[in-house]
Amino acid sequence: MFEGVLPAIVTPFKRNLAMDLDLEGLASNIEFLIENGVHGIVPCGSTGESATLSFEEHEKVIAVTIDAVNGRVPVIAGTGSNNTAEAVRFTKAARDLGADGVLVISPYYNKPNRSGLVKHYTILADLDIPLIMYNVPGRTGQNLTPDLVIELARHPGIVGVKEASGDIGQISRIIEGTLDEDFAVISGDDNLTFPILALGGNGVISVTANIEPGRMVAMFDAFCEEDFETALDLHYELAPLFRSMFIDTNPIPVKKAVELRGMAAGPVRLPLDELDEVKTGQLREVLTCYD
Repeated sequence: MFEGVLPAIVTPFKRNLAMDLDLEGLASNIEFLIENGVHGIVPCGSTGESATLSFEEHEKVIAVTIDAVNGRVPVIAGTGSNNTAEAVRFTKAARDLGADGVLVISPYYNKPNRSGLVKHYTILADLDIPLIMYNVPGRTGQNLTPDLVIELARHPGIVGVKEASGDIGQISRIIEGTLDEDFAVISGDDNLTFPILALGGNGVISVTANIEPGRMVAMFDAFCEEDFETALDLHYELAPLFRSMFIDTNPIPVKKAVELRGMAAGPVRLPLDELDEVKTGQLREVLTCYD
């Protein structure tokens, strides 16, 4: 259902005291991404600073994204929370606004037990909108194990997982265990996109695609056309940029990179802080390789 290069988009803010949403800038960024061939748009994820958006802002970002996309590619809205009731509210809102799917991070901080995770995802998957689970243990403090993901993949409303554990063996096991399901395994790490595609994965929910959508799409397309040499060359061409996106906490570097490229970005909201001068210089130097 969902595949290819799916940018997890930044949420642009204005450089005023309130750091208001820059909705015109958001629409402009989306147009740039679609013009460069991306296969979907993912608003309100970790890269979109969902943790510091109010519910009303969350709805506005999704609504503007859907309007800007205008049916050209799928919109997969981030609707996760460590409070099931809040995740239900976010997911219903995304569904009612017209999103094509939702991306739901596993509950963070409170570390639910297995039965709690099953109930959490089942309740959300029953809301009549395709759901992609999001496993990122480095942020949540808890890993969605392969056996749990394989079990949840049997639910018809759960159509995929964004896998950002960094464990290629685990990802391989999930793909192996869901071969008979209509289930997408999507990389959550740009630098693992190529190896996950090689294992049978379906694409990437990408940070790097905010600034280099064309090269990311070219890598995916080359792989799908079985031009593996070109795809691998593009993987290594992009590797320095992949690394630069994590010289500080995501989305601090990518937001600065978007701004350096002349697109709408603005500041990050506290408790995140902007990239310091030294790291900004390092990032600027990497970006010159892609001009």
